[in-house]
Amino acid sequence: MPPQPPPGLRLRPFAGDADFPAMAEVANSAFAADRMDWVRTPQHIREDYARLPGFDPLHDIVMAECDGRLVGYVRSARWTDAHGCLVQAQIGFVDPAWRRRGIGGVLLDWVEARQRAFAQGQDAASVHHVFVTEGETGRSAMLQHAGYVPARHFLRMERPTLDDIPDLPLPEGFELRPVQPEHLRAIFDAHMEALQGHWDVAPPKPGDFERWTTLPTFQPELWQVAWHSASGRVAGQVKPFINAEQNATQNRRRGETEFISVGAPWRRRGLAGALIARALHAQRAAGMDESVLGVDADNAHDAARLYERCGFRVTQRNVVLRKPVAR
Repeated sequence: MPPQPPPGLRLRPFAGDADFPAMAEVANSAFAADRMDWVRTPQHIREDYARLPGFDPLHDIVMAECDGRLVGYVRSARWTDAHGCLVQAQIGFVDPAWRRRGIGGVLLDWVEARQRAFAQGQDAASVHHVFVTEGETGRSAMLQHAGYVPARHFLRMERPTLDDIPDLPLPEGFELRPVQPEHLRAIFDAHMEALQGHWDVAPPKPGDFERWTTLPTFQPELWQVAWHSASGRVAGQVKPFINAEQNATQNRRRGETEFISVGAPWRRRGLAGALIARALHAQRAAGMDESVLGVDADNAHDAARLYERCGFRVTQRNVVLRKPVAR
């Protein structure tokens, strides 16, 4: 039988900026307990919420308090996948000092009710969706007890040094070009086209291109973009970025080798590996001394093996848990 919530527990609406410091404190305690290698600041959370498309702060987040202290919170977000399914995600935290007291269950009940209510106004099928990291063992057990099942597995891979970057030449017939403003639309469209057919990837919606150019990961000075010389089309790309805030809060110099894609006509030629090697050089030139990436473990192109050849090693095995939203 699950534990009963503390008698003094109450749920209340999100209070805006006034809540961000306590939210950061709760999240950071959870990250440390669950070995998630992440730190949040109030400003980081504020900026994230400002960028969330369709986020309704009056209905999509709830705060859990005990004796006037914030002990947890949960937030809902949503998108439509390539098959027209409404995916309703949840991100939630409980202060480790208050765990195993039923608070996580109360927050789960609240977010599922919110997502059921939202789904009632939609024609599409809907699923509850949670990304769970390897260290979140208690959360995983709670969710699976509530009927969630693994839907997809993901790997976190790290390259602890930017020494000994492999020498992988660019295949014949391709050229690198410094990114110019007039290239951005072609780069965006080529990436989205290359990702079609990947798990949980939907075609871009109006406004996605413009939103992409405002994200903190948008750092074209680091990008490695290969063009097919004969056709003049973008053939492949690796768009690394540096999270300066995380580096500062954790006293490290880490880049992230992400947003990797090669168009279908140009695969199996060594293009991805050559671009990854150049992306690692770009991060080192920017002062970084390590790099990380995330990859779908079930990727049909066996991407994890390519990343291992480029010096990355698996450090964390994570999972997406899902269950259908009841109508």
